[in-house]
Amino acid sequence: MNDANESPEVVGVDGSESALRAVRWAARDAAAAGRPLRLVAVSTDPPPLADAGPEVWAELRAATVAAAEDHLRAAAAAVAPLLPPERVGTVVRDGRPAAVLADESRHAAVVVVGNRGRGGFRGLLLGSTGVALTASAHCPLVVVRGNEAADGPVVVGVDGSDGSEAALAYAVETAAQRRTALVAVRAWGEPAMDPAVAALLDTVELRRAQAEELEQAVAALREKYPDVPVTTHVTHGSAAAALKGASAEAGMVVVGARGRGGLAGLVLGSVAQSLVHHAACPVAVVRPEDSRRVAG
Repeated sequence: MNDANESPEVVGVDGSESALRAVRWAARDAAAAGRPLRLVAVSTDPPPLADAGPEVWAELRAATVAAAEDHLRAAAAAVAPLLPPERVGTVVRDGRPAAVLADESRHAAVVVVGNRGRGGFRGLLLGSTGVALTASAHCPLVVVRGNEAADGPVVVGVDGSDGSEAALAYAVETAAQRRTALVAVRAWGEPAMDPAVAALLDTVELRRAQAEELEQAVAALREKYPDVPVTTHVTHGSAAAALKGASAEAGMVVVGARGRGGLAGLVLGSVAQSLVHHAACPVAVVRPEDSRRVAG
């Protein structure tokens, strides 16, 4: 496996403004991490035409490839002020977007996509393509939404699961690369809890226990990354609401692909969908096995 700093940041390019925003974000992130950038456009074969001969199909195919190349040229021009040309690679690949990006993710430090697209990337977050990519990517997936140049701390959801541990490792490494702060958020319980059950709970003690567990989770990071300011936040209620609120002042929100408690069912579940639709900054989804990609 390649070292994380030698692996590229891969960006899906389809000519949309959303993709260009993702490209600019990835270029800045790659520059901070010392990684190369790989811009990937997908050329999907046009469907067979019953009333047209192979010459017409070949023309359509050539036009599809030419359009993909145009998209890559525009993307490369957009990152020219951010990265030297020798750090930027471009490629047109045949296939379906989710499958192509999943294959690219095998050798990538991170895969970056916009929250909307056109052509092959249309419906990336809401349809079958998004579900397939989220489930099949072999590295962290970043969805660029909100302000791609958002400044502020890296916010990470922590619930004690393997997924959140991987997210925490990715988040603190990102904070170190960006020379910014890390905010670890833990949400417990639900605001809709049965009042009869809530009355039996010692909420003060529960909050203290949650805060103690969160502090234990970040203790080693404080020692390993002494230059990264780390703060913790424990809240009672919805994890989605807590992370969305924190995203307003964040440069990135990081969550595990699967969790427990407040972050359970994250793979395009309620928390992930809420963040993808409403977060005010880019969102990174990290799976437990992605922790091997974190340098250090």
